[in-house]
Amino acid sequence: MMMAVNGSAQWYVGLVATSITITLLLISPFVSAHQNDKYPTTAETNDTSYLAKVINLLWRSSGSGYQHIWPDMEFGWRIITGTIIGFLGSAFGTVGGVGGGGIFVTMLSLIIGFDPKSATAISKCMITGGAAATVFYNLKQKHPTLDMPVIDYDLALLFQPALVLGISIGVAFNVIFADWMITVLLLIIFVGIATKAFFKGVETWKKETIIKKESARQSQLNEEAAYEPLPGGPIRSNHTVPTKKKETLRHDKGSLLENIRWGALGILFTVWAIILVLEIAKSHTTTCSVEYWVFNLLQIPVALGVTSSQAVLLYKGKRVISSKGDQQTQWRAHQLILCCACGISAGMVGGLLGLGGGFILGPLFLELGIPPQVSSATATFAMTFSASMSVVEYYLLKRFPIPYTLYFVAVSTVAAIVGQFVVRKLVALLGRASLIIFILSGTIFISAISLGSVGIANMIAKISNKEYMGFEDLCTYTA
Repeated sequence: MMMAVNGSAQWYVGLVATSITITLLLISPFVSAHQNDKYPTTAETNDTSYLAKVINLLWRSSGSGYQHIWPDMEFGWRIITGTIIGFLGSAFGTVGGVGGGGIFVTMLSLIIGFDPKSATAISKCMITGGAAATVFYNLKQKHPTLDMPVIDYDLALLFQPALVLGISIGVAFNVIFADWMITVLLLIIFVGIATKAFFKGVETWKKETIIKKESARQSQLNEEAAYEPLPGGPIRSNHTVPTKKKETLRHDKGSLLENIRWGALGILFTVWAIILVLEIAKSHTTTCSVEYWVFNLLQIPVALGVTSSQAVLLYKGKRVISSKGDQQTQWRAHQLILCCACGISAGMVGGLLGLGGGFILGPLFLELGIPPQVSSATATFAMTFSASMSVVEYYLLKRFPIPYTLYFVAVSTVAAIVGQFVVRKLVALLGRASLIIFILSGTIFISAISLGSVGIANMIAKISNKEYMGFEDLCTYTA
């Protein structure tokens, strides 16, 4: 189990790092060849090194080349189609614990007509609405096999503060990175994660098949034993035991007050509130001023303080990830550090791409041996804090129009509740929690295809128009 924890965390951190490296080093020369037509160089410039050409491509000091596109809100086929896609994306996305941001961004940019960065911001608002509704639904739900909440608060304490910190970094990168860079990052990360999640779903399906066969065989043996004539024997007792077990397993709801771990929830809200105050204070400073960076840096001890405290408790054995049941992990220091790095990476990817951190946390929790129901619920719980933080930051940057945003948030909220109810019934009926994993994998894969296609089309159009395709300047950025 320790090898699994170590390998999974290293895989996810390595995937993000490799994606960024490939994006910046492999794609730059391709775009550079086209950019030279837009910005002709002198003979002296032509003799410069390859590195200088790449730097010239990726950075232009003359200001931003980005323009927002906010279409008017009019009832028509665009709104109707967007509503249907947004509803399905939220329903499936929240079930998988990923939010559905990949589907939202594509719908908002391709159908409604928003520019990619505004679509990213609105997507975050939709994720927040759907995640909040899902958390409210899950607060009363129980663990599928244990007498504990379906949300693992100890797991959330380890990842959520790091996730929120990563979001702040990711939002800044969203301003700086060009669209084509975001597209390449998205394709590499999503295809890798979707593939890994799919194979995890197949593995879980096979295990469930074995369990169902064993249960059917055991049930048949119990029925045969129950019909044996035992004069004076405790026939009623034979029926009482399985009935009691059945009632215990089906007791999937509890009191709201008893189901919530108020101490952990209070800590998570405190971290969220402190970082929110720092973000609001930062918005009233001059970008890149001393005060601006001070408020940014103050977020690090707040977030990492809580995460590291939880990591120390897990390392010493004073806390356990109880949702794993009997398969407890004896945590090592480097494993916990890797998990914290995964939390920050998930937040960075979420803030950068406008997606929920659940795209990384959900599959990672599954690799750690967390049951699919708990993995989905806990990833969504942590994602609610991080996504809402992104909403505040995007609002302060004036990155989305209010009317459109409120409408699609309402759509995603209703869809999330419907999706949770329907899929939970299907899992109980079929007895296959792997359904959640396949929904997770499918949602990520569809997001990769849709976002990747739109991103590549936009990149080709910009190359044809010889538009600027480098980094934006954070210090001179205007909404």
